[in-house]
Amino acid sequence: MKPAWKLCQVICHSIGRHLAISKNKRRFPMHWITIVLIGLASNLDNLGIGVSFGMRSTRIPFVSNLIIALISMLATYSTLSLGQWVSSYVPPSVANLMGGLLIVAIGAWTIGSGFFNRSPADTDDALTAVLRNPEHADIDQDRVISWQESISLGVALALNCMASGFGAGISGVSPFWTTLSVGAFSLLTVELGVRAGHRIARAWLGRYSNLIAGLLLIGIGVYEILI
Repeated sequence: MKPAWKLCQVICHSIGRHLAISKNKRRFPMHWITIVLIGLASNLDNLGIGVSFGMRSTRIPFVSNLIIALISMLATYSTLSLGQWVSSYVPPSVANLMGGLLIVAIGAWTIGSGFFNRSPADTDDALTAVLRNPEHADIDQDRVISWQESISLGVALALNCMASGFGAGISGVSPFWTTLSVGAFSLLTVELGVRAGHRIARAWLGRYSNLIAGLLLIGIGVYEILI
């Protein structure tokens, strides 16, 4: 009972601290655009994969979708907090510049990987294979992603959140609100993707999701550098 109570105290203290930080009128409001766009950019793959499942009439129950979102939130909060810790050792202006440049670099890498990463499927590891062929996540082929199967899918999708989260943390973006944004967009994009699972949407997203996500991240990075 005591460990559970202590955990609740830690969580409440963390939430209270981030809500207090959000009262900073000079700096925090400027980051709302970044918070929303990072949530969106981190989950474009979720939308495409949801469409892919929808085309195959594969269901993702709410519990499985929630597990995917929670894994993404955990990865985002961890890397954002790490980035924030790093930023505490450098002047704010330098930290903002470093974070912005890192996000721009990640955006450029995302765009480049979409054009140049064409390795054969048999050389992919398990997580990459799931992203390339989402049907691999449905291990028992029953057209339902169980909560157990959602874990590997969630880990694969969470990788998109980690690098951009670290850069955003260095820039001083709130880990609490950004984590909520990533989780909300994860739930939304997977559900919308499954509902919109038709061939045209899948082909469009398959071709341009990396480009759109990369451009969003570059825009976020430039915004963080200039604001």
